Amino acid sequence: MSRTNPSDSLSELAARAADLRQRLDQASYEYYVLDRPAISDREYDQLFRELQELEQANPELRTADSPTVRVGAPPQSSLPRHTHLVPMLSLDNTYSEEEVANFYSRISKLLPDEKIPVVIEPKVDGVAVSLLYENGTLRHAATRGDGTVGDDITQNIRTIKSVPGKLRGQAPAILEVRGEVFMDKKGFEKLNSERAEEGLPLFANPRNSAAGSLKQLDPAIVASRPLGVVFYGTGAFKGEDIDLHSKVFPFLKKLGLPVSEKWWTAKSVEEILQAIRELDRVRHDFAYQTDGAVVKVNSFAQRERLGFTAKSPRWAIA
Repeated sequence: MSRTNPSDSLSELAARAADLRQRLDQASYEYYVLDRPAISDREYDQLFRELQELEQANPELRTADSPTVRVGAPPQSSLPRHTHLVPMLSLDNTYSEEEVANFYSRISKLLPDEKIPVVIEPKVDGVAVSLLYENGTLRHAATRGDGTVGDDITQNIRTIKSVPGKLRGQAPAILEVRGEVFMDKKGFEKLNSERAEEGLPLFANPRNSAAGSLKQLDPAIVASRPLGVVFYGTGAFKGEDIDLHSKVFPFLKKLGLPVSEKWWTAKSVEEILQAIRELDRVRHDFAYQTDGAVVKVNSFAQRERLGFTAKSPRWAIA
């Protein structure tokens, strides 16, 4: 039931709209980032509908970062292009424990007499994306493309409920955040079941479904798909000084961005392999599919000294 009435002044309506946006944003943060939902889906829908009706009756109250904007953008004729501030890199792949050991041996030879802690995290089987926040507000979202220029999918990314239109707390002036968009495994099964009932072709797998969804020109179609995102790193960054990759996860989570629920640190080949085996035991419980692990040198200073090959960083392997 709406808490507004025709006699409310515009300032009272604006205050109510701001309160509704704050409550909806908080609910999304608790659900998608903290995994501790504080209100029911029904309560969320009631708040959302009240805000939607309030903004429809008073368009001047709608803000660019309102939760209702997620599904309100018109279809596009094509996807524009967007240039990443910092290129999105691809990683070398390895397929055996021996190759993992060879990777660690290589970086140890490049940085002799140094301890080289690394971070192990799930390799999400999704679509690589980069989001650009300016002073905490989402401005652009793009696919990896050729690493330098990708498709601008801002309207489609805005439909994903776990993606905040505005970051929480003291946000950096510039934050390019990297992640993987995925299709929820249970949502994928439900979507295919619905398509079968309608006589439509079934999607092959969650990753292809996510990729196809992000290429849609109509955000309303994207909004109907069970998409999520996991963030794991940064590109361009102007703000708080971070020197270790292991500090990135809590930093992004503090800003309201969903991150991997499991990650490990290691200081030897044995510890790396142990973490990969542990990941293999728990990854089936994740909402998304994984297709391996990513091992990254933890220290950004060490990364800089290790440098790059012609195609990929020397400090990481998938």
